Amino acid sequence: MKSLLIVILNLITFVIMPATALAQQSILQDPVAFEKEHFTKTCDGQVSFGDHFATEQDINNDTLTDIVINEGEITCKGEKGPYCTDEGCPYNFYVHVAEGGYLMIATAQIYGYDFIQRFGNMVLVMKMHPHFCDRTGGDPCEITVRVRGVKFVTISKK
Repeated sequence: MKSLLIVILNLITFVIMPATALAQQSILQDPVAFEKEHFTKTCDGQVSFGDHFATEQDINNDTLTDIVINEGEITCKGEKGPYCTDEGCPYNFYVHVAEGGYLMIATAQIYGYDFIQRFGNMVLVMKMHPHFCDRTGGDPCEITVRVRGVKFVTISKK
């Protein structure tokens, strides 16, 4: 009887959990408007967005324009970059999908990034806190990633 109950619970978990995960991955028509609405509510309407809050660029080499949101460009209740720490500021990466709309594929706490060409593909070189490269101090860690479809693939860390 116990083993039958365990089997039923496992089946329920395998059926329900993927649906829950999929619900968290919803496609947005306008991620910039979505993010601005979120922070307007969070900051009780006392919010402004800097010129580099949203950057449009093709980060996954599919010719569709993607969007990168820099939360360091938010001023909330008079405080610039309220979600930034000594590890950098949150950046949200949205990929434009062929079906229409945008899918958030990653959030990273970084100091910034460069978008450069390597071996014929554009890649992100993210500047991050040294502990992301297993160091306790020194220069920022540089993690180079290529975005393939809707996934970040790490190429190198230094």
